[in-house]
Amino acid sequence: MGVSANGAEQRQERFDRGLEVLTRVDGEGGQRVIDALADINPELAHQVVAWGFGEIYSRHELAARDRQLVTLGMLTALGGCEPQLEVHINAALNVGLTPTEITEALLHSAVYCGFPKALNATFVAKKVFGERGLLPVAAN
Repeated sequence: MGVSANGAEQRQERFDRGLEVLTRVDGEGGQRVIDALADINPELAHQVVAWGFGEIYSRHELAARDRQLVTLGMLTALGGCEPQLEVHINAALNVGLTPTEITEALLHSAVYCGFPKALNATFVAKKVFGERGLLPVAAN
């Protein structure tokens, strides 16, 4: 069963909208993820862009910075998501969160998901901040 012309057009519109949001939020990091999936699962890449960013991230009910705070908390709590945390810590900086706000969110996550996961996430943040010349983060 094929996709109708209208269905294909809607699929492409969601992808295009998602790609615009992905580029604005994740910059080159998002494109690297898409490229990394091209030879193994291009449909997963399409769904990340079209659904994740074209449908969810493009909603107006939460500001981009708030979405990133939620995302950082969820990825920290899940654990084992360090590559995705790296992308989303960069995204958090891209949408206006400061290193202090990011580290505070990661500290706050320790209360709910434990020190090991908060530590792992913080070390990912340290790597990103170092690459972007944002260390040391000012102490409170």
